[in-house]
Amino acid sequence: MPVEFISAVHTDSGTSSPASVRTGFDPDFVRKYARALDDGGFDHTLVAYHSASPDAFQIAQFVATHTERIRPILAHRPGVIFPTHAARALATLDRISKGRLSVHIISGGSDEEQRREGDYLGKTERYERSDEYIQILRKVWQADGPVSHEGRYFRFEGYASDVKPYNGLIPVSVGGSSQDAYRVGGQQGDIFGLWGEPLKETAEQIAAVHAVADAAGRPRPRIWVSFRPIIAPTDELAWEKAHRTLGVLKDQAASAESLRHYRTAGRPDNVGSQRLLDIAERGEVHDRCLWTAPAVATNAAGASTALVGSPETVAKALLDYVDIGCDLLSIRGYDPLNDAIDYARHVLPLVRQELAHRAVGAHAA
Repeated sequence: MPVEFISAVHTDSGTSSPASVRTGFDPDFVRKYARALDDGGFDHTLVAYHSASPDAFQIAQFVATHTERIRPILAHRPGVIFPTHAARALATLDRISKGRLSVHIISGGSDEEQRREGDYLGKTERYERSDEYIQILRKVWQADGPVSHEGRYFRFEGYASDVKPYNGLIPVSVGGSSQDAYRVGGQQGDIFGLWGEPLKETAEQIAAVHAVADAAGRPRPRIWVSFRPIIAPTDELAWEKAHRTLGVLKDQAASAESLRHYRTAGRPDNVGSQRLLDIAERGEVHDRCLWTAPAVATNAAGASTALVGSPETVAKALLDYVDIGCDLLSIRGYDPLNDAIDYARHVLPLVRQELAHRAVGAHAA
């Protein structure tokens, strides 16, 4: 499979600027942003999920409707919608997009955030529910007639859907850094998502997911790794920009208003965030240019480690991850639209040119 690039939809124009104001959903901005990704050569864009955010299904449909080629990856939380309803809704959206949809199953890393929508299951149970949920989605998508199911978390009889995915199935992504995540992702995922850790730790996580897939006798998931690159014409200028960005992130973290819906108390519950903070304690810069300070500033709230440097340096760092088995590269900045435009102009071409050069060399050999 080719190496592909992922961005993430931002639903308003709020950036790391101290003057930015969160408005929730700005259709004109989202249309502009999605088209910039489409024109810039990104392959996918994540449509994130949070209890306070605009509805992800509708944002994904909006993106699909206003673009030609970008493929939305819809983040979906299994505890919110019954799986038969989700299977039908996802299939409908996939047909609207003519087969461009993927679904990213998020089991939930924060008990506090889950309870905001009435979900009181523990983390291990949430992953078990996700496993069952994915099985139901595929059962409904592939069924020629009514299907029934009786499991630990869901039960229904005689369900049939008239709408099927454009290509028969919709790719399913799973993410996380816990043993529960590796188990569900290895057994059920077409894609497995990781946050940007050092190369050694990333390779260890990939091996853990592959081992589960191998034991289950199924294809290994494609690996998706996420970063927040900070680029400038030279490495020196990039690091100056990085420290300016860090100052803004610290100001935002101190503002209860700016993070009121996203803040959780104390050390994060989820293993992925804990790992990022532990890695930051061991050092601020790892490998070629992986910077952990933003993870500390944000309490590792999501994908938060940066790759800092010139476009050439960041492209080489991304290729380091390709070399250990990552073929879906998620890059989104702290100034989302402007950074996406810069990545499209200066980073994506370098990575693709090098991969094309390697392919020619391999063919000649």
